[in-house]
Amino acid sequence: MAAILLFICAQFVIQPVNAQGLSTLTLQLADKALNPPVLLAPMAGITDRPFRDLVMRFGAGMVVSEMVASQEMVQAKPGVRERAELSADVENTAVQLAGREAHWMAEAARQVADRGARVIDINMGCPAKKVTNGYSGSALLKTPDHALTLIEAVVEAVDVPVTLKTRLGWDDSLLNAPDVARRAQDAGICMVTIHGRTRCQFYKGSADWSAIRAVKEAVSIPVIANGDIVDTNAARVALDQSAADGVMVGRGAQGKPWVLAQICHDLYGAKAPVIPTGDDLVEMVRAHYGSMLEFYGSDLGLRVARKHLGWYMDEAGTPAALRRSVLTSRDTDEVLRLLGDALAAEGEVAA
Repeated sequence: MAAILLFICAQFVIQPVNAQGLSTLTLQLADKALNPPVLLAPMAGITDRPFRDLVMRFGAGMVVSEMVASQEMVQAKPGVRERAELSADVENTAVQLAGREAHWMAEAARQVADRGARVIDINMGCPAKKVTNGYSGSALLKTPDHALTLIEAVVEAVDVPVTLKTRLGWDDSLLNAPDVARRAQDAGICMVTIHGRTRCQFYKGSADWSAIRAVKEAVSIPVIANGDIVDTNAARVALDQSAADGVMVGRGAQGKPWVLAQICHDLYGAKAPVIPTGDDLVEMVRAHYGSMLEFYGSDLGLRVARKHLGWYMDEAGTPAALRRSVLTSRDTDEVLRLLGDALAAEGEVAA
C-alpha cells in the first residue's frame, strides 16, 4: 500500500517557473498538468456544473465540485446526484466528498472514481451548523484521530490523488491545522487547502493568510491558500504571507467567472482572459442562464439562476427596479429580454 501511495502522490510535483517573481505549482495528474495554481473553491449551491464549466472556459488550474454528502450519494437519495452532477470525468475537475463515517466515505470515493474522477477532495472545512452538527466538515478538526480514519479509508479505496480542504482550527484555542495536515500527508493526502479562518469565525473578520505559513512549514506536499482571495492583489499578498504554493478563489468569482483567469495571467503569465462587456457580457450571461435551465429544468433552474443573475447585476450596477423585474419574473423569455437592459447599465464590468 505504501508503494501505491508513493506512486499516486509522486504525480503531484512542484515545478518552479519564473513568472513575475513567483513559482508556478504544477499539479501533475498522470499525464495532465494543472497549471497555474489558481483553483475554484467548492461552494454549495454555486459551483454546479454550469458555473464550473464557465470558469474553466475562461481559464483556471482546477475547479472543485459542490460538496457531496457521501452517505446520501451512495444511498442515491433523491436529488443528491442530480443536484451535484460531478463532471467527474472532466479534466481539471475535483470531486469533493463530506461525511463522518469511513465506510460511506470510501464507498462514495469508489463510485466517483469509477465514474472517472481525476481527483477526490475531502471536506474538513465547511462551517455550516447543519454539517458540523452531524460531526462532518470542520467539526472533524475537534476529533483528528477520527478524521484520519476517514482520510485513510478514502486513500485506500481509490487509485486517484486525494486532497484535503480544511481550516486553521475549530477556534482560537484549537489551531491544529499544521498537525492535521502533517498526519494527513502521512496518510497519503497529496495536497491540502487551508481557509485562513477557524470554524467559529465562519466568514467573519479577515482571513489570516500568515497563519497558513505554519501549515506550509509542517508538510512537504503542496499547500493552497484560501479565504478572501477575490482578485490579483489579494492573491499576491496571500501567497507572500502564507508561502503557499497556490490560491483558491471562492466568493470572488461570483458574478466574475473570469477572475481566476485574470489572476492566472497577472501572477503566472497565462493567457489574458477576454473579459466580456456590452453585448458580449449579455450573451455570456444569457448562455449561462440557458445552461442552468437546461441542467436543472425550468422550474428549479429559474430559482438557482437568480443568485447568479443577481451577482452579474451587482457588477453591472443594474437599477433596483429593473433588478427586481429580472429576479422575480417566471417567464424565461422575459428574463432573457430584460437582461439586455439590466447588464447595459454601465457598459463595462470591472475585472
